[in-house]
Amino acid sequence: MSAPGTSTPPSSRPSTASPLGRALPTVRDRDYLLDRSGVIFKVIGDVHPGSHWLGYVKYYPDERGDRTLFGRTYRQNAVVSKAFGILADRPECYVYSPAIGCVITGVPRDDVVIHYSCRQALATLYETPSLLDGSPVSQDLLAVIGWIMDHEADDVIGVTGSFLVGVAGAHSDIDLVCYGPRGYEAAQRMFTERSLIRPYAGETLTRLYLRRAKYMAGSSFDMLLRQESRKLQGLTNGAGAHINCEPLRADGDRTFHDVFAQEVGHISVLARITDHHEGLATPALYGIDVETVIASTIDEAEVFARRITHLRSYLGAYTGAFRQGDTVHLSGRLVHIQGPVGIGGFGIELTPRSATESYLANLAR
Repeated sequence: MSAPGTSTPPSSRPSTASPLGRALPTVRDRDYLLDRSGVIFKVIGDVHPGSHWLGYVKYYPDERGDRTLFGRTYRQNAVVSKAFGILADRPECYVYSPAIGCVITGVPRDDVVIHYSCRQALATLYETPSLLDGSPVSQDLLAVIGWIMDHEADDVIGVTGSFLVGVAGAHSDIDLVCYGPRGYEAAQRMFTERSLIRPYAGETLTRLYLRRAKYMAGSSFDMLLRQESRKLQGLTNGAGAHINCEPLRADGDRTFHDVFAQEVGHISVLARITDHHEGLATPALYGIDVETVIASTIDEAEVFARRITHLRSYLGAYTGAFRQGDTVHLSGRLVHIQGPVGIGGFGIELTPRSATESYLANLAR
């Protein structure tokens, strides 16, 4: 795949003349941002402080990497909390988020050089397929993009991941996003199109389990696969590559714009899902009823448990994974949230901004 700006010398600032990255007015969740140091951040959420775009390091210059971009060797990061270490000598990338209630990572707005829009990337690859390397997985992506265009869903579906920034290879996954209810419905239809995508089944289920288990320790094979079966994912018909689509909130959704969180401690519980409708898009918000406190860093945890009413996660791993009536093992930050009716009160936050704690949500039964 042709990487944007590959002619840029390693010692100079990356060129903004990138076919996949263009100056657009709106930065959306899961877009990517390239900064002056050559670090690529993955945007998290749609609520940002005035000084930063919140996100974590996705690709960064490192001789141990296996990607080439702007004539430099890049390394991929797949673990959100590792961004703290990668940015250890850049304290300006640590910022407090009132919406999440803790210090997290982000890129200063003035440092952004290129904005990679998921929706713009889909349109650009459709118009200029020569940007892809012609590998089987690239051909599969073009077929998927063709379906999206034929069904007039290009305004509500985008391309993210390695194809977004031009570092995809022959063994890359295809990562998509969809926006709002119309995008979710279009993506659901696309994932039932067997000429494009086949579901995980038979021996390939083990492949899916191994892919997810390293991030969801403690979940049984059957429960994890039941949880994963609710997501938009499968294998492409040609290359057999993993393809997934993360549902995001619609443009203009202000569910979390007036939310302020304060961390109280850490808690592990068994909880019953009481409402999943706001959990079908990232950031996911589930109504919960705590049944049992397993562990906690706070005294009188059972008193808090009676007042915990929701679960929130900015990670796609838990979007659409649970349904009303499920019992789930949760381990995360106990936070007090002030916000609109239905969001305020005590909740469990699964957005992993800590390098020392494990934040998990596993289907129990």
